[in-house]
Amino acid sequence: MLLALSFPVEAQQQAKVPKLGWLGARPAASATGLERLRTELRALGYVEGKNIAIEARYAEGKLDRLPALADEPVRLKVDVLLAAATSGALAAKNATGTIPIIFFGSGDPVALGLVDSLARPGGNITGFTSMGEVLSGKRLELLKEIVPRLSRVAVLGSSTQAGNAQSFREVELAAGAFGVKLQYLDILGPKDIETAFRAASKDRADAVLLLPSGFVSQRKQFVDLAIKNRLPAIYFRPEFVENGGLMSYSPDLGEPYRRAAVLVDKILKGAKPADLPVEQPTKFELVINLKTAKQIGLAIPPNVLARADRVIK
Repeated sequence: MLLALSFPVEAQQQAKVPKLGWLGARPAASATGLERLRTELRALGYVEGKNIAIEARYAEGKLDRLPALADEPVRLKVDVLLAAATSGALAAKNATGTIPIIFFGSGDPVALGLVDSLARPGGNITGFTSMGEVLSGKRLELLKEIVPRLSRVAVLGSSTQAGNAQSFREVELAAGAFGVKLQYLDILGPKDIETAFRAASKDRADAVLLLPSGFVSQRKQFVDLAIKNRLPAIYFRPEFVENGGLMSYSPDLGEPYRRAAVLVDKILKGAKPADLPVEQPTKFELVINLKTAKQIGLAIPPNVLARADRVIK
């Protein structure tokens, strides 16, 4: 009798394994984010295949696929849906009003309409915001420090990227303070990247600033064109610098996954997203590539080098 009773109990235990949905904008082949999340979840006692399951979907860099992909974990009735970047967060929010959503790496979630406020998100969504739009002004400030005679900057963005307009406004505010003229160049797809650099060179830009966008997969192309045109450039993620870019300024990339894992744990234990404040970065990273600086004939001021968290030689 005891043996017979053990089967339904075991079935109930298996049925209780929580299921997470993962919605990624970038290609599955570069899915380091999910690996980071798995590591942080393991630190909290969640092991995939034992006491947690993960259903991952990737847009492969094609952001227009995200709305349809977001519907898939919703149909699977995941317990928590995690969404990377602004585009993923918006797609997840539109896909469900009941399943708890955790976003990370998004822009200003209040301005984007993701949450009511940072302290009291409301609804079924909370997460970690990179506040990338605000940092765009700081990136122009750093360009001004390394190029003292900076007078004209080509700003590369994508009008189809959520948060792009706010990012550009932040750059405009900084430009007004420094007396710098901006040349905005809209990049709607990879084919526009080379065209944008040609326009920047034709208009004698002194430097390039890349706004947060979904073009991380094309980082080598951005980097190569900046070097070819001998243009100092600042990027929104360190991967650009690791691939030969001059400089990046961004939130610490590991922090969102640590925070997201904690939020997953709280929600699985009964907390409501509406009651969990949206978290913000506490650590930022300045990365400089001295080899690239030498290639384009630029001397990085010692006071800027002293503030760098990482220097690639």
